[in-house]
Parts: sequence; structure tokens; C-alpha cells
Amino acid sequence: MFLPMQGVRVVEVAQFTFVPSAGAVLADWGADVIKIEHAERGDAQRGLIKVYGRATASDDTTFAPIMDGPNRGKRSLGLSLEKPEAVPILHELIRGADVFLTNFLPGARKRLGIDLDDVRAINPEIIYASGTSFAHSGPEADSGGYDGTAFWARGGSADSITPPGEDHIIQQPVGAFGDNIGGMTIAGGIAAALLARSRGLGAPSVDISLLGVAAWANQLNVNMALMAGGPLPKHDPRAGTRTNPLSNMYRTSDDRWLSLVMLQPGRYWPEFTERIGRPELAADPRFDSAANLMANAAEAIAILQEEIGRRTKDEWVKAFDGMEGQWAVAQTTYEVGHDPALRAIGQIAEVTDAEGNARRLVANPVQFDRTPAELRRGPLFAEHTDDILRELGLSDEELLNLKIAGAIT
Repeated sequence: MFLPMQGVRVVEVAQFTFVPSAGAVLADWGADVIKIEHAERGDAQRGLIKVYGRATASDDTTFAPIMDGPNRGKRSLGLSLEKPEAVPILHELIRGADVFLTNFLPGARKRLGIDLDDVRAINPEIIYASGTSFAHSGPEADSGGYDGTAFWARGGSADSITPPGEDHIIQQPVGAFGDNIGGMTIAGGIAAALLARSRGLGAPSVDISLLGVAAWANQLNVNMALMAGGPLPKHDPRAGTRTNPLSNMYRTSDDRWLSLVMLQPGRYWPEFTERIGRPELAADPRFDSAANLMANAAEAIAILQEEIGRRTKDEWVKAFDGMEGQWAVAQTTYEVGHDPALRAIGQIAEVTDAEGNARRLVANPVQFDRTPAELRRGPLFAEHTDDILRELGLSDEELLNLKIAGAIT
């Protein structure tokens, strides 16, 4: 398979998901990603044992999606950067790297000697990439945050999706929602920076914030609000589109939901009425043109709600098969993991865990030559420490002394 990052070495000093997921994408693309974890504590995310009330791993395996997802394909090095004995190792890794990737706050980066100037002093040609919560500089540069705060709440999504009059705000629907979008964005920025370097344009730094990713994701509404000179009127997401009956959510008889997004209702209405068994609606004077259909949308919506509510989700999937208009089932996350379109192209990829069991992970959405990514599991804590340090030329005696000093695991 085509691995555009083969031969690229990445040194990652990061934890949780936002920036590590960028390293996972680069590893999917062939990069050698060395994940530096604190020699005693490791990535703090390893300590999260429950998410939304569910265990992050089972008792009989080391496989944990919370770690294997954003860290697959990497090598883990247990290294305590605050120890003087660790500094020469860090510097040697930086000298041989193409990319340095971090989400440590500026104060911590300065304290550990991994800020932009520190790293560039060792390797002027390295691509230095950092992910922040709010901004790379300014009064909030040293403020921490997660996607639930910087992306979901502050970035506008929470307010936009919460219906008017609610007594609570809608929380982020899934874990690491903004983190994974941001990680993919960072990977793209690094790819562009490496391209620039290969063309002799220098080695630019790459800075991406969760807040900036959120603003980009919400750019349509943010841009419209800026044009309007104030916040947009609150829209109840449960109400659908009141002027287009073919752009709405409808409940089936088994309490599932269908999303119709047919932005040209006049074009799709005749076939749709056939599919629901009500062909006479196409000639109904209330609905026989796009203008009439939209003018009488409330009546059409009521009819469609009644008709769609007569059959199950599976019955509608069969009835709508091959229909020209755009629609989808509102799937559960389990159904997404078994989606036939994703499975057919290897987007839900197999990975073998440390115990030799076959597992499944979502692959990053970029494919080269229409070939699915070949995933490797995430590393166990400090699993590759000795291997990596031997590659740097350290002897067994030196490794032992570093372990005694607490510099490595």
C-alpha cells in the first residue's frame, strides 16, 4: 500500500486525544511515531477507566479503544523529561526527527526544554507542531481545555444545538468529538509543512487550536452572524425545516429516525410519493410544484409524519433503496461500526491486539490509491523504550543506569 509518510520520524510529547490522534494519522500514513510518555505516569489518558459510564477496556485484554484509537501504530518510550539524565536522549531524538508534536502548555514546554526555540536550536529543519485549547499566543495561551470546553461549548456548537427554552444545554454527544476532528486537521497541516520543506521553502511551525477548529467547523453560522451583526435567531433542531417537507427528520413505527435532506423538493417529490405508496400526492394541487409544496409544507410534513410512522426502519430502508433523493437512517454508533459502505472500503479496519485477538478500529478517512489503511495496535506503556534507545546506540549498562535514575521505564 502507498505510505506517503514512510521515512518520516515524529517525536510526540502529548497526551489525551487531540494531538495524539494527529500522530495516529501520521502513523497510518507510514510515519515512525515515537510517543514519549512520562516514565512513571505515562499518558494521563491511560488512567481513564470509564467514559460516559462505560468501561474503556475489558478485564481480559490490554486493548482499550480510548488509547488504541489515538495511539495506534506508534512506539512508546517511557522518558521522564524533567530528569537531567533524560535530556541527552531527548536531544538525540529531536536531532533525528522530521516532526515534533506536542500539546503541552507553554509553561510546561519551557520548563522541560521543548518549546519552539529549544527544539529549533537542536534541529533547525524540524517541523514543530503544537495543538492548543484557545490560541498559540496571547492572554489565554497557557490556559488548558478539552474539546468539551474549547470546541463544543466555546466554539458555538453547544448553543447552536440547544433548543430555545431548554432548562439545560446539550452536552457534546460523543467522547473526543472535537479532538479527532482537530487531530486530522493537525495531520493535514504537518503534511503541508513537510511539503513546503521539501520544496526548499523552510520548515514552518504548525499551530492549531481546538477553538479554531470549532470556528472552522461552524464557519457558515459564524460568518452569517458576523454579516447579520448579532447572534442568529435560535432554531429548534427538533422542528426540522418548516418550508421543505423533504428536508426533515421523521420517526418510524419502531422509534427510529430517518433524515431527509432533499434540497430540491420539486425534483424529488414525485418519486418520493411513489416510494411511500402515496403517488396521488404528486398531483395534489397543494403539492404539485415546488412553490406549492413549500407554501403548504406544514400540511405535507404532517402527512409524511403519519405515513413514515406506519412502517419500521428496515421497511423504509428497503422501500427507499435506489431512490434518487438524499436520505439516511440516524444510526447508532454500533451501526456506524458495521455500516456496509464503511466496511466495503476498509474504513472500519481490523487490528490485532497485544494478546493476538482481532479487533476493529475506525481508520482515518483518507485513503491513497483507494486502498484501506493497515492498522497496528497502540503501544503498551513504555513498550519500546529499550528498542528505541538501543537504536540511538545506548548499551545495556547505560539503559540500566537510566532506569536506576528514574529517567526511563
